[in-house]
Amino acid sequence: MIIVFSGVDGAGKSTQIDLLTSFIKKSDLTVYSIWSRGGYTPGFEFFKKVLRATMGKKAIPSGKGSGREKAMSNSIVSRLWLMIAMLDLLILYAVIIRAKSFLGNVVICDRYLGDTFIDFSLNFPGSNFKNMWLWRLLVATSPKPDVSFLFILPVEESMRRSKLKNEPFPDSKEVLMQRLEIYTTSELFNDDWVRVDGLDPISISAGVIKDKVFPHS
Repeated sequence: MIIVFSGVDGAGKSTQIDLLTSFIKKSDLTVYSIWSRGGYTPGFEFFKKVLRATMGKKAIPSGKGSGREKAMSNSIVSRLWLMIAMLDLLILYAVIIRAKSFLGNVVICDRYLGDTFIDFSLNFPGSNFKNMWLWRLLVATSPKPDVSFLFILPVEESMRRSKLKNEPFPDSKEVLMQRLEIYTTSELFNDDWVRVDGLDPISISAGVIKDKVFPHS
């Protein structure tokens, strides 16, 4: 079984993943949980560390800032960045996650293809990444989740919770508004997705999630 949690920052995904993981383990099932986002997967993070160690100041700076924006504005650099990010996701989704599920694990994905689509769309608006063969291959080979949850939260509340958690690189209000609009209007998050209101009490959301994952329990 593959379960996906996507949606707005601060809407309660991590809390619900922890609760669901505990419930699954009590049911004597094996859980494999993974956080993933294009450009921030374990393989790509290792690649960036090596790159920064060898290139020093010439490497792409981490986090947000004018230096990173300037480096990523180079079409060759941005295309290479996208290609490596997609390749790493291809290994993670099409190979590792599929294998873990095949071997009987309950796989929980904290973010999935739709979240990466939003990141790429906002961070590389002129890249036309959707037509890259690697992206098409990634979409075609990534396993379809058995259950998908989309967490929605008002922008102001998302910003408040990010501040409470001391997020190092929080999105601006404008970017959060763009993300929320895509989450709520894109065909990527269609009627197959179970919508979870981030303003609901934790226990209520947990009950909805458990009933969807284990409807006969």
